[in-house]
Amino acid sequence: MDTWDVVVIGGGASGENAAQYAIQHSDRTAVIVEAELVGGECSYWACMPSKALLRPVEMLDAARALPGMPTGTLDLSAVLDRRDTFTHHHDDSGQVEWAKDHGIDVTRGRGRLSGEKALEVTAPDGATRTIWALHAVVIATGSRPSIPPIAGLRAANPWTSHDVTNLREVPERVAVIGGGVVACEATTWLSGLGARELTVIEPGPSLLSRQEPFVGQIMAERFAQRGIRVLVGTGVDSVERAGPANTGLGRIHGGPATVSADGSTFEVDEVLVAAGRTPVTSDIGLDRVGIDVGPSHGYIRTDDHMAIEAGGGWLYAVGDVTGRALLTHMGKYQGRIAGDVIAARAEGRPIDGLRYRDVADHDMVPAVIFTDPQVGAVGLSESRARENRLDVATLEYDLAAVAGASLLRDDYVGRAKLVVDQATDTLVGATFMGDDVAELLHSATTAIVGKVPLETLWHAVPSYPTVSEVWLRLLEARR
Repeated sequence: MDTWDVVVIGGGASGENAAQYAIQHSDRTAVIVEAELVGGECSYWACMPSKALLRPVEMLDAARALPGMPTGTLDLSAVLDRRDTFTHHHDDSGQVEWAKDHGIDVTRGRGRLSGEKALEVTAPDGATRTIWALHAVVIATGSRPSIPPIAGLRAANPWTSHDVTNLREVPERVAVIGGGVVACEATTWLSGLGARELTVIEPGPSLLSRQEPFVGQIMAERFAQRGIRVLVGTGVDSVERAGPANTGLGRIHGGPATVSADGSTFEVDEVLVAAGRTPVTSDIGLDRVGIDVGPSHGYIRTDDHMAIEAGGGWLYAVGDVTGRALLTHMGKYQGRIAGDVIAARAEGRPIDGLRYRDVADHDMVPAVIFTDPQVGAVGLSESRARENRLDVATLEYDLAAVAGASLLRDDYVGRAKLVVDQATDTLVGATFMGDDVAELLHSATTAIVGKVPLETLWHAVPSYPTVSEVWLRLLEARR
């Protein structure tokens, strides 16, 4: 075939969702063009392997906080073997089978736009061909780890998120450049898996600086308790490494490296760069169809139907490339919207309902940071709400004082905070930090998206004794 109804460039989770929703319950056809592994970043280098590494660390730490529990050490080989079952040893045949089961074809190769509804595909052997879409092309090429312009850093062949999620050996001494989600999660599992010396270097004022201030403070305190050095407000001046080598994914890339930061130097066995991501848009032919991503730092601007601005009504983008929210669940959400819009337009149906619009990316995005302790946040922080000129009140509570939390571990540390729009008496933001708070987040998301008044939430009675009882305590603080 050389023509499908829908062509998707990129086989990650968001592209898969877009293809599925665009053709399901119809006789339309779709193809995914993928140069690497179908399933994308989340399946092999991000969400799945990272959470598989974090869970054993989290469980052992919780056991050590309870009398009578076994408190041995982790079996590194067993942990890595289990991690590899979730990445399927980088075999994407199961994902390809899923696509075929849903009527979606898969073409191996690198796709570049070559004209209206046209795509040039370069196969792994270098052969090229042109394919066409009858209705729509969806760009879902994702993002890649960024390496900042620090003297000697790129030449040192540092680890990125790809290496640390797929580690084959644990370096004894590691410098982590960055203080965001990837940096803090990776530091958590590196420490739990046996790294002896860890230094986290963050040029900003705190770890996890996009969260409520207490999040970075508690995280820094927990790291300090584990012997992890945290340098905030500090930039890396240079990195030097003798004998950098391409030893393979997840293996130490050469000899020791010397890191210079804030006037001092120290030696490490590996440098992990966790300093942001870059959209994969530089070589996909956007210029051939009149799309300029320069003003948006490489990200593709879309409307809330996920159609690309100036894209002629046939070109869409979903996932990380949009820059809306670099989270797998949000990319899948965008994929579902784009797919529904494409299907409706193909059938001549109107697209004016909520089902066809991206609502959640407008200050309703939920996210979990799977550190120890966990962080769950949705919507606006207090500072962001005030920047948006909302008249807000805040409600806070010590999670350790909740009976359900104190039963989880004897040294429970955590905090909860709600941000309330006083004009509507509804939540616009919520942040929870502590063990097992990830599962609290959906209730907060529902309250924010549904604009549920606090007076109504008062009648959503939390079960006792659970961590969810914090909802009652927070609402009591308002009465």
